[in-house]
Formats: sequence, structure tokens, C-alpha cells
Amino acid sequence: MGISTGSHGDGIAEVVMDVPPVNALPVQGWVDLADAVREAGADPGTRVVVLRAEGRGFNAGVDIKEMQATSGFEALVGASRGCYAAFAAVYECEVPVIAAVHGFCLGGGVGLAGNADIVVASDDAYFGLPEVERGALGAATHLARLVPQHLLRAMVYTCRNVTAAELHAFGSVLEVVPRDRVREAAIEVAARIAAQDPYVIRRAKESLNGIDPVDVKRSYRFEQGFTYELNLMGAGDRHRDAFVARGEE
Repeated sequence: MGISTGSHGDGIAEVVMDVPPVNALPVQGWVDLADAVREAGADPGTRVVVLRAEGRGFNAGVDIKEMQATSGFEALVGASRGCYAAFAAVYECEVPVIAAVHGFCLGGGVGLAGNADIVVASDDAYFGLPEVERGALGAATHLARLVPQHLLRAMVYTCRNVTAAELHAFGSVLEVVPRDRVREAAIEVAARIAAQDPYVIRRAKESLNGIDPVDVKRSYRFEQGFTYELNLMGAGDRHRDAFVARGEE
């Protein structure tokens, strides 16, 4: 359990999240994920990375229970830094990253999927940012890469979710497949990328990042500042305590 890496062969690397019960990653989990993605991309034998998960869903964000069980602000800062590192690792990975999403993709999960190069999802997948209900802000930078601006704002303000089918209609999810085929579908797309000249693909990734209209690292860091403000004003703890008291997963 935790973050694991493996090879599917033919230059396809897999990074797998498996943190029961819902893949809400603790601080160290985000750090480990960032390291795993960076190491996979830096390997000269890697041509493409598939980022996926085991369990009930792709990713449920940060481990709020860990945050509230830790005195002081160490876990809050650690989670913020860990998410920043993991999202950046996906975006800056030297080769394309395919997110294979099933079930829920929430909070930090949106940060990962939004920064991926390609998203393949199961027909039961849904995406959302529950941050406002948690007394936090963040990952709107990455959600903006998945949905149009007005829907983005509605999702942030109301914490509503969108389905994989909706994102497929927008073009931000490449394929929607039955849940038991999501890994297979991601590998099929990865194989098509891996069949290309690896030097050209790495330069293509670099060039596409270079013409991106938004600096995702700077934009996300700006968002994080408001999470710290909410925490200083007491809203963060108030909403996180309520979440823990409800016993939600």
C-alpha cells in the first residue's frame, strides 16, 4: 500500500496510489507521489507515465484527519507543500502523463488530473472541489484545465461535481470506458505515445509546457495563500473539525 511504481514494458511506467480507505493522501504520501512521478519521468527508458489508483476512487485529496490530529500547523503546511510538489511533478514530468481516473477525483485528485497531459476515465468517474466546504481553497488552477470558466466558478462556489461524460463533451477527458477497462484504456493510449520517437516526445512535452498560457505552479501557489488566510481566521479549523466530527471518509 502507499505509492508504488512499476513497468508495463515498452517504455510505459505506472505510478499507483493505494492508500485506503479513499486515497486521501497523508503528507508523506504526497511527497512520495511527487518523487515517484519525477523518478519515472527522469528514467531514460520511460516514454510515458500512467498515473492510476487502486480502491474505491482515484484520489480524495488530503488527509484531513491527519491534519486535525496534528498539533500546530505542521500538517497543514506539509500537505500544502506536498500537493504543490506532486502537482508540479505531474506537470513537469519529462514525458507525457496519462491519468487513469475511476470513481471519485476530488480536491487534490483534480490537481493531479488537471495537470496530466491526457485523462482517461471510467464511466462512474466524477470530479470536484469540495474545498469551500472544508474551509480551504486550491486546485481551481487545475480544474480550469478541465472545465469552462463559468462552470469552474459554479463548481468552486457550490462544490458541485461533474461527470466523466461531461468532461468528455468538453474534450478534457479523452475516453470514457467501463470501470474494469480504465487501466487497459490508459495503457492503450500510452502504447500509442510510446511507439513514437522518444526524443521527439520529450521535446513535444517541453514545448507544450513552454507555450502554456498559465503558469500552473505560480497560479496554484497564489491560491494556496488564501487557504493560509482562511486558517489564520479560524475558518479552516472550524470546517475541518466539522468534517472529522461527521465521520466522513
